[in-house]
Amino acid sequence: MLCLLVSVSSDAMATPSPAKSMGDPGITPLSPSHIQQNDTDSNAHTGPSFIVVVAVDFGTTSSGYAYAFTKEPECIHTMRRWEGGDPGVSNQKTPTTILLTPDRKFHSFGYAARDFYHDLDPTESKHWLYLEKFKMKLHTTANLSIDTELHAANGKRVKAIDIFAYALAFFKEQALKELSDQAGAEFDNTNIRWVITVPAIWKMPAKQFMREAAYKAGLVPRDTPEQLIIALEPEAASIYCRKLRLHQMIDIGTKTTQNGFSPNENVGAGMTQAKEPVRSKRQSRTFLVENVIGELWSELEEGDRYVVVDCGGGTVDLTVHQIQLPEGHLKELYKASGGPYGSIGIDYEFEKLLCKIFGPDFIDQFKIKRPAAWVDLMIAFESRKRAAAPDRTNPLNINLPFSFIDYYKKFRGHSVEHALRKSNVDFVKWSSQGMLRMNPDAMNALFKPTIDHIIQHLTDLFDKPEVCDIKFLFLVGGFAESPLLQQAVQNMLHGRSRIIIPHDVGLTILKGAVLFGLDPSVIKVRRSPLTYGVGVLNRYVEGKHPPDKMLVKDGTRWCTDVFDTFIVCDQSVALGETVKRSYTPAKPSQQVIIIHIYCSEKEGVGFISEPGVRKCGTLRLDVTGTETSAARREIQTHMQFGDTEIRAMAVDVATSRTVKASIDFLAQ
Repeated sequence: MLCLLVSVSSDAMATPSPAKSMGDPGITPLSPSHIQQNDTDSNAHTGPSFIVVVAVDFGTTSSGYAYAFTKEPECIHTMRRWEGGDPGVSNQKTPTTILLTPDRKFHSFGYAARDFYHDLDPTESKHWLYLEKFKMKLHTTANLSIDTELHAANGKRVKAIDIFAYALAFFKEQALKELSDQAGAEFDNTNIRWVITVPAIWKMPAKQFMREAAYKAGLVPRDTPEQLIIALEPEAASIYCRKLRLHQMIDIGTKTTQNGFSPNENVGAGMTQAKEPVRSKRQSRTFLVENVIGELWSELEEGDRYVVVDCGGGTVDLTVHQIQLPEGHLKELYKASGGPYGSIGIDYEFEKLLCKIFGPDFIDQFKIKRPAAWVDLMIAFESRKRAAAPDRTNPLNINLPFSFIDYYKKFRGHSVEHALRKSNVDFVKWSSQGMLRMNPDAMNALFKPTIDHIIQHLTDLFDKPEVCDIKFLFLVGGFAESPLLQQAVQNMLHGRSRIIIPHDVGLTILKGAVLFGLDPSVIKVRRSPLTYGVGVLNRYVEGKHPPDKMLVKDGTRWCTDVFDTFIVCDQSVALGETVKRSYTPAKPSQQVIIIHIYCSEKEGVGFISEPGVRKCGTLRLDVTGTETSAARREIQTHMQFGDTEIRAMAVDVATSRTVKASIDFLAQ
């Protein structure tokens, strides 16, 4: 016999349950334990049909958008060429940089923001708010909330939600303008399905934060959530890679000449050659994809496995997929993994090197007093970073801004050259042209910690039993262009898998995100990254339950804090599969039921009070308008875990009326 005790309220949390004194309110499920059902007909993304899909790849270091019309799904159009750009860097995307005026109004994004900020007088620039590489804050903040703040280059704080909303509003404006120009009339935003990419290793709060920013930016209205899809970056890359034709990729494992150059040559140089035709015909920004599967896929058989390694600016994401023929649907074999091992790690190593040479006190002061010059210095480093290669012998020169040299002399009373001589830093010298001259070994040393992290993670992944017999390893993302990283992956694999790098590797995720928006059901099975459940009261069983968990109510003995598992970490979940639970309001007049959701990285969880179990979200059931004369109301809740976001739906069993259900993962 099970009865329900839910601590809930008429508008928020109200009367605590008797279990309150022993931790969290316990609730007993009305429905017997795990009812799982595969509702193949229920697709969370069905809804109004859209004319066009626009995907925004919101990256740590660079961002962009692409789109496709639903009537021409094989034609993916990438965004117009951006104004500005850096030498040696193809500007198919724009830097993820944003500039606010001194009174905190949006000014510009991307190259425009960076160039304007650079041209400001130093006395003026310290009043402007310039932000870059801010996406990682969503991954690194433990209790992410709507109030989480970011630091601008001048040290001032600004709400993260405003910055993300400004950036998304910028992309909305750019895409709508381009679509309107194409249509010859104003394009209606209601005809667009939007897709935003996020790393697969992001937890639910960060995904929800991006959705909230999209609502704030006016990308989609809150009452049509299905108009926006969150895409996982390595999944998007995987979807695109299955469309690849042989001339659209480089196989760095083979010793045969392919695509007009030998794999023995510097692969980075080969990729640049491969891009040239696209660049010279820049007015043609349309990529044609196979309408079924590409030539590479014709080599795959039912059940073949492959790994996608998405190496971005902030994170490295790994996903393991299995192909299901003949449709080419994908099944995730192991939960997404990875970490903060993106290319900005190399920037941090460079900063540490500067601190070692010039002193951390000077570098900290220089960043605050001359923020625009610091940005200049990092841009100069970025272009040299891209020239690093295993076989490079000539040194790399990094231009030091005049204000760096000048400010250092005022700060320390001696020259930059003197500091370099005193520092004993090997392989870094001063050149008479006012540059830091780095020996290739010094540059390679900056890459080493980040690449070591990636290789260690890959090694651990390939040791898992689920990750055996991998046919292909796809290297994607901007960092995948690094010859140093490519060589390290080759050395680690020893020929166990073929390593494939798509051309325009930095656009792989963007193009895949468009394909995902056109057909969100292409990934049929995912793995749950965490164990999810709620705290309930169960009948107390002597010898089974700990005595300190016993609660007596109306003569009945209950065990508190029992973890009622919805889904287990690394469990396979099919798209549309639901977990059902029934709840009833504690009082007939109750308007809202609020239930805490808990999660853990462990598979077997007994109690919500165990180490490693934490409250991660709130399920809110709005039962207004469902009052009934029945003795008790039963609210049946369906939760979907097989999508890129967790969803909840609910219905009043007596009246069959839909109950408004929502899950909130952001810290309050």
